[in-house]
Amino acid sequence: MQTFLVGGAVRDTLLDYPIYDRDWVVVGATPEKMLEQGFRPVGKDFPVFIHPDSGEEYALARTERKSGKGYTGFQYHASPDVTLEQDLIRRDLTINAMAMDDHNIVIDPYGGQQDLTAKTLRHVSPAFSEDPLRVLRVARFLARYTSMGFSIAPETMVLMQELAAGDELEHLTAERVWQEFQRALGEASPEAFLIALNQCNALTLLFPELSATANDSQTLAAINKANDTKVRFAILLRSAFVEDANHTSLYIKKIKVFCEKHRAPNAYRDLALQFCTQADRLCQFSQLDAAERLSLITDLGLLRRSEHLPLLFQGCTLICDEELTVTEQLPELLKSLQQISPQQLMQQGYKGKALGEAITQAQLQICQQQIEEACE
Repeated sequence: MQTFLVGGAVRDTLLDYPIYDRDWVVVGATPEKMLEQGFRPVGKDFPVFIHPDSGEEYALARTERKSGKGYTGFQYHASPDVTLEQDLIRRDLTINAMAMDDHNIVIDPYGGQQDLTAKTLRHVSPAFSEDPLRVLRVARFLARYTSMGFSIAPETMVLMQELAAGDELEHLTAERVWQEFQRALGEASPEAFLIALNQCNALTLLFPELSATANDSQTLAAINKANDTKVRFAILLRSAFVEDANHTSLYIKKIKVFCEKHRAPNAYRDLALQFCTQADRLCQFSQLDAAERLSLITDLGLLRRSEHLPLLFQGCTLICDEELTVTEQLPELLKSLQQISPQQLMQQGYKGKALGEAITQAQLQICQQQIEEACE
């Protein structure tokens, strides 16, 4: 029984890149032997176990055979006679098909170290074409490493194009596609993910709404500069549906449909809705009159919750064509508006509808006061 560190941890050790998790392969073992040593089994599709102390995943060396469509259409064979090389060859890229033993000696049967030096994302074997999820994974790895000079090998791009030309991508679940998309949004160069998918003709199949965005250099530069995945997502959707910006109900509907279709979490959807519908007013805040400022605050619900403001400001900073004053003016205005006391107005005799009107008038006066002070 031998244990090897495999995959991303080996790759990133050699790249001197941060390592967030470690995966292990066990050669020469059986499920029974793993259980005897205190490992806990997880999953049903293939034998993966959790180490009793470290909590890291240990998988028995295995081979696989294509048996259906999609990334789940595989039959796995795990037994003590499966070699490390047989386990590694089923992986996607050469840089992910390396292992390291207990003495930190790298086992590299498929040229991963050479491709690391050449900064090339290259498939391990023709079996790459059997798993459509690899199209997304390669694009995501490019988003992570393109700033280090990595590129996709031409022959690997050909296989990605062949996958896109067939029907395999249609069998990917929306949840799995979103998972890869979200992770790509968190990488160093998220624009590379979209560009790679566009180059292999997969973008129109997976995210047809973003097809034009992949050629929009201004939007790509903006998402690359943003440091929050939700902001990057919001900027993408604003660009994708900008033609509908003057038709608010249609604009909102398309954003909601996109988020539902692609299984975007509510936090992503909500920020995208606020940003897409209000970014122009935020960018032009200094030009708004008192009623327009109060309307903006009301539409964003800022008197109740303002935690989204830093993210909205981040997005506006990246897309606004003029000097941004809202980042200072709006927080100051909110602070002043929150000083209005309904109790004091009630003590003055206001109640019911009249109380609401009095509060609104007080709010408008504060908004107008800010405008006048800015002109002084």
